[in-house]
Amino acid sequence: MNFLPDGIRNWYIGLITPAIDFFIKLEIHPNHFTTLGLLIQIVATYFMATGSFFIGGWLILAAGTCDIIDGKVARARNIGTKFGALYDSTLDRYAEFIMFFGLGYYFIYNEFYFSTVIAFAALGGSLMTSYIRARSEGLGFDCKVGIMQRPERVVYIGFAAIFSSMAFWKPWPLVGVLWIIAGCANYTAFQRLIHVYRSSDSGRELLSDNTKKEQE
Repeated sequence: MNFLPDGIRNWYIGLITPAIDFFIKLEIHPNHFTTLGLLIQIVATYFMATGSFFIGGWLILAAGTCDIIDGKVARARNIGTKFGALYDSTLDRYAEFIMFFGLGYYFIYNEFYFSTVIAFAALGGSLMTSYIRARSEGLGFDCKVGIMQRPERVVYIGFAAIFSSMAFWKPWPLVGVLWIIAGCANYTAFQRLIHVYRSSDSGRELLSDNTKKEQE
């Protein structure tokens, strides 16, 4: 099960491919797009926190697009580095935290207290999903499984914010999506734990000497 169908994903990548090709010709470093994505997310958070969901939603989608572009540019130019991968992952986590912080601020300010709890449950699931993948790959396991990965979270929150800008149902589409993310992101974290458990001889595979040294 995939919450973002491959057809939609491929359609959007095809739509922005001319822009990606243009940036490749300009030889813009992919880290610039990573940084730009975080800066856009910070601006988006301001609009989300103040209830300007229409602008905030589109900016969230723009920040997510930067996250696509940096990887495409790095691969096309064959300049992907270990530091670049770490930089991208680090800024992605900051961007996600900032996004949920803005939502939490809006809910508290407008006295949607239970929705604040759901927003932070969604944040916890999102961060754990990313952490488990990173830790698993550090242990030598491929761990891209799951029904609610970061692209899905960004797309769903972005469009839910846009729909929530309509005054007669503000902010309920966004609240509904946060319920979905809170459940599915935490379930994805559980899926990844089970995946590594099964991939490691039902959890019996021993750490290598190098891995033990890294943990000391």
